[in-house]
Amino acid sequence: MTWNQEKIYMFLYELMPVREAKKILKSNLNPAKTEIKNLEQINRRVLSQEVVSLIDAPPFDRSAMDGYALQAEETFGHSEENPVHLNIVDRIGAGEVSSVDLKEGEAIQIATGAPLPSGANAVVMEEYTQSHQVHLEVETAVIPGENVSPAGEDFKTGDLILSPGRVLNPPEIGIVASAGYGEVEVYKKPRVGVMVTGSELVMPKSQLEGAEIINSNHFTLKSLVESALAVPDMTHCVDDHELVRKEFLRLLKNNDCLLTTGGTAISKGDVVVDVADELGEVLIHGVTLRPGKPFAFAVVEDKPVFMLSGFPVAAMVQFDVFVRENLLRMQGLERELNFTTKIAARKIPSTLGRTDYIRARIEGEKVRPLKIKGSGIIRSMVDSDCYIVMEENLEGVDSGEKCKVLPYHSLQV
Repeated sequence: MTWNQEKIYMFLYELMPVREAKKILKSNLNPAKTEIKNLEQINRRVLSQEVVSLIDAPPFDRSAMDGYALQAEETFGHSEENPVHLNIVDRIGAGEVSSVDLKEGEAIQIATGAPLPSGANAVVMEEYTQSHQVHLEVETAVIPGENVSPAGEDFKTGDLILSPGRVLNPPEIGIVASAGYGEVEVYKKPRVGVMVTGSELVMPKSQLEGAEIINSNHFTLKSLVESALAVPDMTHCVDDHELVRKEFLRLLKNNDCLLTTGGTAISKGDVVVDVADELGEVLIHGVTLRPGKPFAFAVVEDKPVFMLSGFPVAAMVQFDVFVRENLLRMQGLERELNFTTKIAARKIPSTLGRTDYIRARIEGEKVRPLKIKGSGIIRSMVDSDCYIVMEENLEGVDSGEKCKVLPYHSLQV
Protein backbone atom coordinates (compact mmCIF):
# COMPACT_ATOMS: atom_id res chain seq x y z
CA MET A 1 0.00 0.00 0.00
CA THR A 2 1.45 3.37 -1.01
CA TRP A 3 1.52 6.35 1.36
CA ASN A 4 -1.33 8.04 -0.56
CA GLN A 5 -3.45 4.87 -0.46
CA GLU A 6 -2.82 4.50 3.26
CA LYS A 7 -3.80 8.14 3.82
CA ILE A 8 -7.05 7.68 1.88
CA TYR A 9 -7.83 4.45 3.75
CA MET A 10 -7.24 6.05 7.14
CA PHE A 11 -9.40 9.05 6.22
CA LEU A 12 -12.29 6.86 5.01
CA TYR A 13 -11.95 4.75 8.15
CA GLU A 14 -12.70 7.82 10.27
CA LEU A 15 -15.91 8.60 8.37
CA MET A 16 -19.22 7.01 9.26
CA PRO A 17 -20.55 4.32 6.87
CA VAL A 18 -23.74 5.31 5.05
CA ARG A 19 -25.75 2.41 6.50
CA GLU A 20 -24.78 3.29 10.06
CA ALA A 21 -25.64 6.95 9.46
CA LYS A 22 -29.10 5.93 8.18
CA LYS A 23 -29.75 3.94 11.36
CA ILE A 24 -28.88 6.94 13.52
CA LEU A 25 -31.20 9.19 11.51
CA LYS A 26 -34.09 6.76 11.78
CA SER A 27 -33.69 6.36 15.55
CA ASN A 28 -33.73 10.11 16.18
CA LEU A 29 -36.97 11.09 14.46
CA ASN A 30 -40.00 12.21 16.41
CA PRO A 31 -43.23 10.19 15.98
CA ALA A 32 -45.51 11.37 13.19
CA LYS A 33 -48.51 13.45 14.27
CA THR A 34 -52.02 13.27 12.82
CA GLU A 35 -54.93 15.59 12.16
CA ILE A 36 -58.46 15.45 10.75
CA LYS A 37 -58.91 17.09 7.35
CA ASN A 38 -61.87 17.39 5.01
CA LEU A 39 -61.59 15.94 1.53
CA GLU A 40 -60.86 19.35 0.01
CA GLN A 41 -57.57 19.41 1.93
CA ILE A 42 -56.13 15.90 1.58
CA ASN A 43 -54.58 15.88 -1.89
CA ARG A 44 -51.01 14.44 -1.61
CA ARG A 45 -51.45 13.79 2.11
CA VAL A 46 -50.63 10.45 3.79
CA LEU A 47 -53.58 8.56 5.24
CA SER A 48 -53.25 7.60 8.93
CA GLN A 49 -56.45 5.58 9.41
CA GLU A 50 -58.19 2.60 7.89
CA VAL A 51 -60.98 3.59 5.52
CA VAL A 52 -63.84 1.07 5.78
CA SER A 53 -66.77 1.74 3.47
CA LEU A 54 -69.86 3.16 5.15
CA ILE A 55 -72.09 2.38 2.14
CA ASP A 56 -72.40 0.18 -0.96
CA ALA A 57 -71.00 1.70 -4.14
CA PRO A 58 -73.00 2.07 -6.20
CA PRO A 59 -75.80 2.18 -3.61
CA PHE A 60 -78.37 0.69 -6.04
CA ASP A 61 -78.55 -1.17 -9.35
CA ARG A 62 -78.06 1.50 -12.00
CA SER A 63 -78.00 1.85 -15.73
CA ALA A 64 -74.55 1.78 -17.33
CA MET A 65 -75.90 3.19 -20.63
CA ASP A 66 -78.45 5.58 -22.07
CA GLY A 67 -81.27 3.37 -23.29
CA TYR A 68 -84.36 1.52 -22.10
CA ALA A 69 -84.87 -0.57 -18.98
CA LEU A 70 -86.85 -3.73 -19.65
CA GLN A 71 -87.22 -7.42 -18.89
CA ALA A 72 -84.43 -9.14 -20.82
CA GLU A 73 -86.46 -12.29 -21.40
CA GLU A 74 -88.82 -10.39 -23.69
CA THR A 75 -85.98 -9.74 -26.17
CA PHE A 76 -84.89 -13.36 -26.55
CA GLY A 77 -85.00 -14.46 -30.18
CA HIS A 78 -85.55 -10.94 -31.50
CA SER A 79 -83.37 -9.01 -33.98
CA GLU A 80 -83.39 -6.08 -36.39
CA GLU A 81 -85.52 -8.12 -38.80
CA ASN A 82 -87.79 -9.29 -35.98
CA PRO A 83 -88.00 -6.54 -33.32
CA VAL A 84 -89.98 -6.86 -30.12
CA HIS A 85 -92.64 -4.18 -29.55
CA LEU A 86 -92.96 -2.59 -26.10
CA ASN A 87 -94.82 0.34 -24.52
CA ILE A 88 -92.78 3.21 -23.03
CA VAL A 89 -94.40 3.82 -19.63
CA ASP A 90 -91.92 6.27 -18.03
CA ARG A 91 -88.76 8.31 -18.63
CA ILE A 92 -86.08 8.88 -15.94
CA GLY A 93 -82.87 10.89 -15.93
CA ALA A 94 -79.79 10.65 -13.70
CA GLY A 95 -80.77 11.54 -10.14
CA GLU A 96 -84.39 10.57 -10.71
CA VAL A 97 -86.26 7.47 -9.51
CA SER A 98 -89.17 5.85 -11.34
CA SER A 99 -92.26 5.01 -9.30
CA VAL A 100 -93.44 2.58 -11.97
CA ASP A 101 -93.27 -1.16 -11.31
CA LEU A 102 -92.28 -2.43 -14.77
CA LYS A 103 -94.49 -5.19 -16.19
CA GLU A 104 -94.34 -7.51 -19.18
CA GLY A 105 -94.57 -5.64 -22.49
CA GLU A 106 -93.25 -2.39 -21.01
CA ALA A 107 -90.01 -0.36 -21.12
CA ILE A 108 -88.76 2.75 -19.35
CA GLN A 109 -86.38 5.22 -20.98
CA ILE A 110 -83.36 5.59 -18.69
CA ALA A 111 -80.23 7.74 -18.51
CA THR A 112 -76.77 6.53 -17.57
CA GLY A 113 -76.43 6.34 -13.78
CA ALA A 114 -80.16 6.32 -13.02
CA PRO A 115 -81.50 3.62 -10.65
CA LEU A 116 -82.85 0.55 -12.41
CA PRO A 117 -86.68 0.55 -12.06
CA SER A 118 -88.47 -2.15 -10.13
CA GLY A 119 -89.32 -5.09 -12.39
CA ALA A 120 -86.49 -4.42 -14.89
CA ASN A 121 -83.35 -6.59 -15.11
CA ALA A 122 -81.50 -5.18 -18.14
CA VAL A 123 -80.93 -2.09 -20.27
CA VAL A 124 -80.87 -2.07 -24.04
CA MET A 125 -78.69 0.61 -25.63
CA GLU A 126 -80.60 3.36 -27.41
CA GLU A 127 -78.71 2.59 -30.65
CA TYR A 128 -80.53 -0.76 -30.94
CA THR A 129 -84.02 0.69 -30.67
CA GLN A 130 -86.59 2.65 -32.63
CA SER A 131 -89.00 4.82 -30.62
CA HIS A 132 -92.33 6.23 -31.77
CA GLN A 133 -93.71 8.43 -28.98
CA VAL A 134 -94.89 5.78 -26.47
CA HIS A 135 -94.06 2.77 -28.65
CA LEU A 136 -90.60 1.11 -28.74
CA GLU A 137 -89.06 -1.41 -31.12
CA VAL A 138 -86.07 -3.33 -29.72
CA GLU A 139 -83.90 -4.74 -32.52
CA THR A 140 -81.50 -6.90 -30.49
CA ALA A 141 -81.55 -9.45 -27.70
CA VAL A 142 -80.09 -8.66 -24.27
CA ILE A 143 -79.42 -10.92 -21.31
CA PRO A 144 -80.34 -10.31 -17.65
CA GLY A 145 -77.90 -7.85 -16.07
CA GLU A 146 -76.70 -6.44 -19.41
CA ASN A 147 -75.70 -2.74 -19.22
CA VAL A 148 -76.51 -2.73 -15.48
CA SER A 149 -74.04 -1.81 -12.73
CA PRO A 150 -75.24 -3.79 -9.69
CA ALA A 151 -75.33 -2.33 -6.19
CA GLY A 152 -71.96 -2.84 -4.45
CA GLU A 153 -70.19 -3.53 -7.76
CA ASP A 154 -67.26 -1.30 -6.71
CA PHE A 155 -67.33 -2.16 -2.99
CA LYS A 156 -69.76 -3.03 -0.26
CA THR A 157 -70.50 -1.68 3.22
CA GLY A 158 -67.75 -2.81 5.60
CA ASP A 159 -65.12 -3.43 2.88
CA LEU A 160 -61.60 -2.18 3.66
CA ILE A 161 -60.98 0.51 1.04
CA LEU A 162 -57.60 1.99 2.01
CA SER A 163 -54.98 1.25 4.67
CA PRO A 164 -52.83 3.72 6.64
CA GLY A 165 -49.67 4.92 4.91
CA ARG A 166 -51.33 5.44 1.52
CA VAL A 167 -50.60 8.69 -0.34
CA LEU A 168 -53.93 10.27 -1.24
CA ASN A 169 -53.97 11.13 -4.94
CA PRO A 170 -57.12 11.92 -6.98
CA PRO A 171 -58.25 8.25 -7.35
CA GLU A 172 -57.83 7.61 -3.62
CA ILE A 173 -59.71 10.79 -2.72
CA GLY A 174 -62.52 9.77 -5.07
CA ILE A 175 -62.91 6.36 -3.48
CA VAL A 176 -62.83 7.85 0.04
CA ALA A 177 -65.68 10.14 -0.94
CA SER A 178 -67.59 7.27 -2.56
CA ALA A 179 -67.22 5.28 0.66
CA GLY A 180 -69.24 7.96 2.48
CA TYR A 181 -66.54 10.03 4.17
CA GLY A 182 -66.42 13.83 4.30
CA GLU A 183 -63.19 13.91 6.30
CA VAL A 184 -60.38 11.52 7.26
CA GLU A 185 -57.37 11.41 9.53
CA VAL A 186 -54.02 12.11 7.84
CA TYR A 187 -50.45 12.59 9.00
CA LYS A 188 -49.40 16.18 9.48
CA LYS A 189 -47.03 17.53 6.87
CA PRO A 190 -43.70 18.23 8.56
CA ARG A 191 -42.67 21.86 8.47
CA VAL A 192 -39.02 22.09 7.49
CA GLY A 193 -36.91 25.13 8.28
CA VAL A 194 -34.44 25.47 5.40
CA MET A 195 -31.42 27.68 6.01
CA VAL A 196 -29.02 28.27 3.13
CA THR A 197 -25.76 29.74 4.42
CA GLY A 198 -23.07 31.62 2.54
CA SER A 199 -22.07 35.29 2.55
CA GLU A 200 -21.38 35.14 -1.17
CA LEU A 201 -24.89 34.02 -2.15
CA VAL A 202 -27.36 36.32 -3.93
CA MET A 203 -30.74 35.79 -5.54
CA PRO A 204 -30.80 35.31 -9.34
CA LYS A 205 -29.75 38.27 -11.46
CA SER A 206 -27.99 38.76 -14.78
CA GLN A 207 -25.01 40.77 -13.51
CA LEU A 208 -22.82 39.44 -10.68
CA GLU A 209 -20.26 41.50 -8.81
CA GLY A 210 -17.03 40.40 -7.20
CA ALA A 211 -17.32 36.93 -5.62
CA GLU A 212 -21.11 36.74 -5.77
CA ILE A 213 -22.68 33.36 -6.52
CA ILE A 214 -26.36 32.81 -7.34
CA ASN A 215 -28.19 31.04 -4.52
CA SER A 216 -29.51 28.09 -6.56
CA ASN A 217 -29.73 25.98 -3.39
CA HIS A 218 -32.66 28.12 -2.22
CA PHE A 219 -34.80 26.90 -5.10
CA THR A 220 -33.39 23.38 -5.28
CA LEU A 221 -33.91 22.65 -1.59
CA LYS A 222 -37.36 24.21 -1.57
CA SER A 223 -38.41 21.95 -4.44
CA LEU A 224 -36.78 18.87 -2.89
CA VAL A 225 -38.58 19.39 0.42
CA GLU A 226 -41.89 19.83 -1.42
CA SER A 227 -41.21 16.65 -3.43
CA ALA A 228 -41.10 14.82 -0.09
CA LEU A 229 -44.61 16.18 0.69
CA ALA A 230 -43.24 18.52 3.40
CA VAL A 231 -43.61 22.29 3.82
CA PRO A 232 -40.40 24.39 3.50
CA ASP A 233 -39.75 27.57 5.51
CA MET A 234 -36.90 29.24 3.60
CA THR A 235 -34.20 31.65 4.77
CA HIS A 236 -30.68 32.72 3.84
CA CYS A 237 -27.99 33.54 6.37
CA VAL A 238 -24.46 34.93 5.99
CA ASP A 239 -21.52 33.11 7.58
CA ASP A 240 -21.75 34.76 10.98
CA HIS A 241 -21.85 32.62 14.12
CA GLU A 242 -24.37 34.72 16.05
CA LEU A 243 -26.67 35.22 13.08
CA VAL A 244 -26.62 31.50 12.25
CA ARG A 245 -27.32 30.70 15.90
CA LYS A 246 -30.27 33.11 15.94
CA GLU A 247 -31.73 31.59 12.75
CA PHE A 248 -31.22 28.06 14.12
CA LEU A 249 -33.34 28.84 17.14
CA ARG A 250 -36.00 30.73 15.21
CA LEU A 251 -36.44 28.01 12.60
CA LEU A 252 -36.49 25.22 15.16
CA LYS A 253 -39.13 27.05 17.18
CA ASN A 254 -41.42 27.39 14.16
CA ASN A 255 -40.78 24.04 12.44
CA ASP A 256 -40.54 20.30 13.04
CA CYS A 257 -36.97 19.96 11.81
CA LEU A 258 -34.15 21.97 10.26
CA LEU A 259 -32.29 21.53 6.98
CA THR A 260 -29.16 23.58 6.27
CA THR A 261 -26.66 23.88 3.45
CA GLY A 262 -23.07 25.08 3.72
CA GLY A 263 -20.66 25.26 6.65
CA THR A 264 -20.32 21.49 7.09
CA ALA A 265 -16.80 20.77 5.80
CA ILE A 266 -15.00 18.23 7.97
CA SER A 267 -12.75 20.66 9.80
CA LYS A 268 -12.85 23.05 12.73
CA GLY A 269 -14.50 26.41 12.40
CA ASP A 270 -17.39 25.46 10.16
CA VAL A 271 -20.09 27.71 11.49
CA VAL A 272 -23.19 25.54 10.97
CA VAL A 273 -21.79 22.43 12.64
CA ASP A 274 -20.27 24.54 15.43
CA VAL A 275 -23.64 26.14 16.17
CA ALA A 276 -25.38 22.75 16.13
CA ASP A 277 -22.77 21.39 18.54
CA GLU A 278 -23.21 24.41 20.81
CA LEU A 279 -27.01 24.16 20.90
CA GLY A 280 -27.43 20.37 20.89
CA GLU A 281 -25.62 17.14 20.04
CA VAL A 282 -23.92 16.41 16.71
CA LEU A 283 -24.35 12.68 16.06
CA ILE A 284 -22.89 12.52 12.54
CA HIS A 285 -20.20 14.63 10.89
CA GLY A 286 -18.73 13.08 7.79
CA VAL A 287 -19.90 9.96 5.95
CA THR A 288 -18.39 7.56 3.43
CA LEU A 289 -20.43 9.03 0.57
CA ARG A 290 -19.29 10.55 -2.71
CA PRO A 291 -20.41 13.14 -3.50
CA GLY A 292 -21.63 14.29 -0.11
CA LYS A 293 -18.92 13.35 2.38
CA PRO A 294 -19.44 16.41 4.65
CA PHE A 295 -22.97 15.44 5.70
CA ALA A 296 -23.81 16.16 9.34
CA PHE A 297 -26.73 15.46 11.61
CA ALA A 298 -27.64 16.77 15.04
CA VAL A 299 -30.48 16.82 17.52
CA VAL A 300 -31.23 20.30 18.84
CA GLU A 301 -34.14 20.95 21.22
CA ASP A 302 -35.39 17.42 20.50
CA LYS A 303 -35.68 18.17 16.77
CA PRO A 304 -33.61 16.68 13.93
CA VAL A 305 -31.15 18.91 12.09
CA PHE A 306 -29.90 17.75 8.67
CA MET A 307 -26.78 19.63 7.57
CA LEU A 308 -25.92 19.38 3.87
CA SER A 309 -22.98 20.53 1.79
CA GLY A 310 -23.07 23.93 0.15
CA PHE A 311 -22.15 22.39 -3.21
CA PRO A 312 -25.43 21.94 -5.13
CA VAL A 313 -24.86 18.40 -6.45
CA ALA A 314 -23.53 17.11 -3.13
CA ALA A 315 -26.55 18.65 -1.37
CA MET A 316 -28.95 16.96 -3.80
CA VAL A 317 -27.29 13.57 -3.35
CA GLN A 318 -27.26 13.96 0.45
CA PHE A 319 -30.96 14.82 0.34
CA ASP A 320 -31.76 11.75 -1.78
CA VAL A 321 -29.65 9.43 0.40
CA PHE A 322 -30.43 10.73 3.91
CA VAL A 323 -33.21 13.32 4.08
CA ARG A 324 -36.02 12.35 1.71
CA GLU A 325 -36.88 9.01 3.31
CA ASN A 326 -36.88 10.57 6.78
CA LEU A 327 -39.20 13.42 5.82
CA LEU A 328 -41.56 10.77 4.44
CA ARG A 329 -41.10 8.69 7.58
CA MET A 330 -42.15 11.73 9.64
CA GLN A 331 -45.48 11.44 7.77
CA GLY A 332 -45.96 7.75 8.50
CA LEU A 333 -44.78 6.74 5.03
CA GLU A 334 -42.22 3.92 4.78
CA ARG A 335 -40.79 3.51 1.29
CA GLU A 336 -38.22 1.10 -0.09
CA LEU A 337 -35.99 2.61 -2.74
CA ASN A 338 -36.73 1.08 -6.14
CA PHE A 339 -33.30 -0.06 -7.30
CA THR A 340 -32.90 -1.84 -10.61
CA THR A 341 -30.03 -3.66 -12.34
CA LYS A 342 -28.36 -2.49 -15.55
CA ILE A 343 -25.23 -3.36 -17.55
CA ALA A 344 -22.31 -0.93 -17.24
CA ALA A 345 -21.56 0.66 -20.62
CA ARG A 346 -17.96 1.23 -19.55
CA LYS A 347 -15.66 0.53 -16.63
CA ILE A 348 -16.67 2.34 -13.43
CA PRO A 349 -13.99 2.69 -10.74
CA SER A 350 -14.76 3.02 -7.03
CA THR A 351 -12.94 2.77 -3.70
CA LEU A 352 -13.42 0.17 -0.97
CA GLY A 353 -15.00 1.67 2.12
CA ARG A 354 -16.87 4.38 0.22
CA THR A 355 -20.41 4.50 -1.20
CA ASP A 356 -20.45 6.19 -4.61
CA TYR A 357 -23.59 7.73 -6.12
CA ILE A 358 -22.53 8.20 -9.74
CA ARG A 359 -24.64 10.34 -12.06
CA ALA A 360 -25.54 8.37 -15.21
CA ARG A 361 -27.99 7.87 -18.04
CA ILE A 362 -29.97 4.72 -18.77
CA GLU A 363 -29.61 3.43 -22.34
CA GLY A 364 -32.02 0.52 -22.64
CA GLU A 365 -30.48 -2.37 -20.69
CA LYS A 366 -27.25 -0.44 -20.23
CA VAL A 367 -26.28 2.49 -18.05
CA ARG A 368 -23.58 5.01 -18.90
CA PRO A 369 -21.89 7.17 -16.24
CA LEU A 370 -21.41 10.84 -17.09
CA LYS A 371 -17.92 12.20 -17.54
CA ILE A 372 -18.88 15.35 -15.58
CA LYS A 373 -18.20 14.66 -11.88
CA GLY A 374 -17.82 17.91 -9.93
CA SER A 375 -20.01 18.45 -6.85
CA GLY A 376 -20.84 21.98 -7.99
CA ILE A 377 -21.78 21.16 -11.59
CA ILE A 378 -25.58 21.27 -11.58
CA ARG A 379 -25.67 20.40 -15.28
CA SER A 380 -24.61 16.86 -14.39
CA MET A 381 -27.91 16.37 -12.55
CA VAL A 382 -29.85 17.76 -15.50
CA ASP A 383 -28.03 15.55 -18.03
CA SER A 384 -28.42 12.37 -15.96
CA ASP A 385 -31.53 10.35 -15.12
CA CYS A 386 -30.23 7.94 -12.48
CA TYR A 387 -27.55 7.12 -9.94
CA ILE A 388 -25.23 4.16 -10.30
CA VAL A 389 -24.79 3.06 -6.68
CA MET A 390 -21.47 1.51 -5.71
CA GLU A 391 -21.72 0.02 -2.23
CA GLU A 392 -18.82 0.17 0.24
CA ASN A 393 -17.65 -3.37 -0.50
CA LEU A 394 -17.06 -2.75 -4.23
CA GLU A 395 -13.94 -1.54 -6.02
CA GLY A 396 -15.93 -0.76 -9.14
CA VAL A 397 -17.31 -2.78 -12.05
CA ASP A 398 -15.95 -3.57 -15.49
CA SER A 399 -17.65 -2.78 -18.75
CA GLY A 400 -20.40 -5.34 -19.39
CA GLU A 401 -20.90 -6.19 -15.72
CA LYS A 402 -24.14 -5.69 -13.82
CA CYS A 403 -24.49 -2.68 -11.53
CA LYS A 404 -27.05 -1.26 -9.12
CA VAL A 405 -29.08 1.69 -10.46
CA LEU A 406 -31.50 4.10 -8.79
CA PRO A 407 -33.64 5.98 -11.37
CA TYR A 408 -34.47 9.55 -10.35
CA HIS A 409 -38.17 9.10 -11.15
CA SER A 410 -38.39 6.26 -8.61
CA LEU A 411 -37.57 8.73 -5.83
CA GLN A 412 -40.82 10.61 -6.37
CA VAL A 413 -43.85 9.79 -4.23
